Amino acid sequence: MSKKYLDCEFKITDIEFPNKGIGIWEDKKVAVKNTIPGQTIKADVKKKRKQYEGRLREIVEKAPYEIEPECTAFGKCGGCTYQNISYEKELEIKKKMVLDLLNKAGIKDYEFKGIKASPDTHCYRNKMEFSFGDNGEAGELCLGMRKRESNYEVVNADVCNIVHSDVNKILRCVLDFFRKTDEKFYHKRTHKGTLRHLLVRRGHFTGEILVNIVTTSELKADIMPLKDELLGLDIKGEIIGISHIINDGVADVVKADKIINLYGKDHFYESLLGLKFKISTFSFFQTNSAGAEVLYSTVRDFAGYDKNNVIFDLYCGTGTITQLMSPVAEKVIGIEIVDEAVEAAKVNAELNNIDNCQFIAGDVLNMVDGLDEKPDLIILDPPREGIHPKAITKIIDFGADRLVYVSCKASSLAKDLLVFEENGYKVEKVCCVDMFPRTYHVETVCLLSKVIS
Repeated sequence: MSKKYLDCEFKITDIEFPNKGIGIWEDKKVAVKNTIPGQTIKADVKKKRKQYEGRLREIVEKAPYEIEPECTAFGKCGGCTYQNISYEKELEIKKKMVLDLLNKAGIKDYEFKGIKASPDTHCYRNKMEFSFGDNGEAGELCLGMRKRESNYEVVNADVCNIVHSDVNKILRCVLDFFRKTDEKFYHKRTHKGTLRHLLVRRGHFTGEILVNIVTTSELKADIMPLKDELLGLDIKGEIIGISHIINDGVADVVKADKIINLYGKDHFYESLLGLKFKISTFSFFQTNSAGAEVLYSTVRDFAGYDKNNVIFDLYCGTGTITQLMSPVAEKVIGIEIVDEAVEAAKVNAELNNIDNCQFIAGDVLNMVDGLDEKPDLIILDPPREGIHPKAITKIIDFGADRLVYVSCKASSLAKDLLVFEENGYKVEKVCCVDMFPRTYHVETVCLLSKVIS
């Protein structure tokens, strides 16, 4: 067993993806989560595999550029990372982490288009999943985000400033209601208790709201009065649907064994770049609607505006990019592994009177074999882990002139870009788009062109 060194004091001098401050302690490079350059810290240090990692114990001295966090829960709540620095400094850190990863992978000689800021840094999230729990102290029921560095404790999030105030009011209403009952939170370790999650989705541009209360089937409390309390709230948007989701699984994820409609609809609508999208409880949709307009406009600019193009949109989700590319293409074919997402994409295309998009349900790895058409352009927006190695080979074999790669995890992106460059493509342009202010996450858009030999 590796020896642990307690209360080691050293200065953080650098930062690496994802969210790891780097310092030198006794000639050893140590990575410590939730720290930033300029801080002097105390941490417990331990060798993990081939590197040293530290668990933050105390910030002895703040970085010179730190500011007072606007959120009173910052530092306890595990939701945000950078409430203690200016947004300009946050963008600088995110840009550095992405460029460092690309450089380390050997991706060079491209045009860097900078990092585009989110239009909103407050109230930008259109979806939040809150957990029931306690704070590990008094044992009082809490509803909010997991406590930083804890798998069980919860920090109340009714002061959260990255969601609309409507969401905070809904959270407080639900928490107050259940505090008056005998219901207990579902404990991840003991699997006892009934209260699991609160899922709220609010259209950024439409103000339409879905509220989903997630419990086990053992819930005894009558929650119809909660429905009435929610509908009586003084909010700026409109609650158009309330549901009770039953989840008896042991995993700490929001899923449905059964959905009971308590009020209204099971979907809401959101607008994006002139198009309308129908979104249900479990539909994938970018969590920052205003930021998504910036992201997808960047994708469209990188893709170009040749209306004779045939475009493949791989990992298309509910077909947002597919449909946004439709005005600047002859045909767009979207592939997505989740059947429900494909059906939603078809509904949305019909809703927007788009007739040059085709959607195929299935794994990209398998489905590309059945495509007879030759794409001029391929858009890739894969899951966080990146593209399956065998799928990359098949994508390369299409021989498309250009690829636009959209990534939410820069380390996966760097790995995949290297494979493309080793197989006849060159990274031409890179642009970061901040979709997740106050966190360490950032989107990156890359344009690759086929090298003519």
